[in-house]
Amino acid sequence: MAKRTFSSFEIFLIFLLVITTGITVALLSLLFITSGTIENHTGFPSTQGPPATQSPPATQGSAAPQNSTPSRGPTTTQASPTPSTPEPTLFQNFSGYHIGVGRADCTGQVSDINLMGYAKTGQYARGILTRLYSRAFIMAEPDGSNRIVFVSIDIGMVSQRLRLEVLSRLQNKYGSLYRRDNVILSGTHTHSGPAGYFQYTTFVIASEGFSNRTFEYMVTGIVESIEIAHKNMKPGKIFINKGTVDGAQINRSPTSYLWNPQSERARYSSNTDKEMVLLKMVDLNGEELGLISWFAIHPVSMKNTNHLVNSDNVGYASYLFEQEKNKGYLPGEPSMCVAMGPGQDMFESTQIIGRIIYDKAKELYESASQEVTGPLASAHQWVNMTDVTVWLNSTHTVKTCKPALGYSFAAGTIDGFGTVSFTQGMTEGDSFWDTLRDQVLGKPSEEIKECHKPKPVLLQTGELLNPHPWHPDIVDVQIVTLGFLAITAIPGEFTTMSGRRLRQAVREEFEAYGMLNMTVVISGLCNVYTHYITTYEEYQAQRYEAASTIYGPHTLSAYIQLFRVLAKAIATDTVANLSSGPKPPFFEELMSPLIPNIVDRAPEGTTFGDVLLPANTIYRVGEVVEVTFVGANPKNSAENRTHQTFLTVEKYEATSATWQIMHNDASWETRFYWHKGSLGLSNATIQWHIPDTAQPGTYRIKYFGHSRKQDLLKPAVLLSFESTPSVFEVTTTW
Repeated sequence: MAKRTFSSFEIFLIFLLVITTGITVALLSLLFITSGTIENHTGFPSTQGPPATQSPPATQGSAAPQNSTPSRGPTTTQASPTPSTPEPTLFQNFSGYHIGVGRADCTGQVSDINLMGYAKTGQYARGILTRLYSRAFIMAEPDGSNRIVFVSIDIGMVSQRLRLEVLSRLQNKYGSLYRRDNVILSGTHTHSGPAGYFQYTTFVIASEGFSNRTFEYMVTGIVESIEIAHKNMKPGKIFINKGTVDGAQINRSPTSYLWNPQSERARYSSNTDKEMVLLKMVDLNGEELGLISWFAIHPVSMKNTNHLVNSDNVGYASYLFEQEKNKGYLPGEPSMCVAMGPGQDMFESTQIIGRIIYDKAKELYESASQEVTGPLASAHQWVNMTDVTVWLNSTHTVKTCKPALGYSFAAGTIDGFGTVSFTQGMTEGDSFWDTLRDQVLGKPSEEIKECHKPKPVLLQTGELLNPHPWHPDIVDVQIVTLGFLAITAIPGEFTTMSGRRLRQAVREEFEAYGMLNMTVVISGLCNVYTHYITTYEEYQAQRYEAASTIYGPHTLSAYIQLFRVLAKAIATDTVANLSSGPKPPFFEELMSPLIPNIVDRAPEGTTFGDVLLPANTIYRVGEVVEVTFVGANPKNSAENRTHQTFLTVEKYEATSATWQIMHNDASWETRFYWHKGSLGLSNATIQWHIPDTAQPGTYRIKYFGHSRKQDLLKPAVLLSFESTPSVFEVTTTW
């Protein structure tokens, strides 16, 4: 029977029906309910949240005082004045690398948008716990001829559209200096960042539309972090260190891990990767510049009941490191699923896991002594992952598949349970859901069903093309090398054994062509998102991760083959001979957000920023100050960025008769809640959890925002405002 083609309007109506009948929850809302173990990177050390199935390591990035904080996992940079010279002159007569670090805000809107990760209907942003940052690291050879850029971004994952736009803007500004082959964009995988920056329909649906407001905010922040790093480049040295992290992760699918050969499992002491790899960056005088660390963990401690934008445990680790290295600066200045954790609530769990990551990264950072030396290189290809011929041996081949999601994808996993009708390990479909899918979306072809076996196909996303393809066909594969360190950029989430196999294969390929003793790290969630990658054996178990391995049972084998090609090209100096591959599309007409923009209104007799519920007159250290104001929609501040924070906590200094800002909305101790009313009315509540380090004295809390106003027959305008302050005393005793 011929498959019917739907118009974009029909598709939209179908999805509204699906949402109202609960089908979205069953089929679509679970897209990101879990993740395996991903190697995350951050400027400072970074890790991914407590439960990890098996996924690539998380990275942290951080930098010493300079205008930025680069990296994944905890990544940190140090704040320093931004040079006025746009093109720094590179001093060449030294041993080491030119190093630049940069950090910039990429938070996006913090209201009226889904949070990206759980894809839970109704989990809209309603305020902010911490800001999100892009942390960029640039490393160049002494003569400036070769350079690489590693960017760790506090978002769920990098979308293809995001990467293409960033590369386009870099090309417009720098020509061929920063390119698809030498720039890696990697997400830390927080599930508490805004959605809405994707172009493939599966992710657009999960985001409930495309938000150009958030997309533009993110792109601008990423590019700005690279620009700052570019301007801050100076001669320096890089040191590497490794160590074991205990108590920060579990394998989320231990039964799937047991499907791997016993002889292979016997080579490892654990079903998770516990090694952290860290890079320490200093200038030639030994002054700290930044760090990047990689650690395999699923960095999600915040539950799907959370509505505050934040960077989760990996971001908290970066926050701790950057606060230590940037003393005197405010954070960010130059200056019914369950995400399980060890704490009493998700906030405490985030702090505990983040602290574990931070402590190990700090230990490795302080003891790092092995210098990284050698040339820089990079290799990249775009690949049609739906049609890769994989050589199992010299005589037998297999193929990858068009994308599809299996039944167990809808079951979720232990840190994000799915619909009761679905369970993990399903190798057969269900007639009810099959019939419903066939009526709404059409039947999957026999080709795609056969290719994905033993996965029972729930959604044949590779055959759904309206209004745009539902999943990417073209993906990025990329390796950059820094001396004896190779960073593999993975467009998804690896399980533990998948990561081990890829690292071993890449290392062996380098060795076969004379590059010995290479350290290979995996950076997950890079460049484009394609869900999970399990081993062939784990795929047979069809738990959540296998059902979400969208290119079929031989996906990992295909990636190993492709990354071997890149490693060989680098080792043999034949990168110039690599085909660039088919360029991915950039879609323009995307579904608008379902939540419209409306005019903000203040109750009669009030104005925006008026105090509705003031603070008490006095508090003790350890208590929580809370003030409620007449509010306006915070998403307005993602368009008009007159204010760089929604709040300040200020202390009165009698000696200078001035108010000094002690905390802003990037501080872990503050929380900004937005309470949406009807007809444009809203309140804003600010909390300050007074830390033990707070000094006694007079304090005040201020609120900053933007209101949307629109007169008849005129375009809307955004007007900035700031509140009247709410003043109180803090004491250590009564």
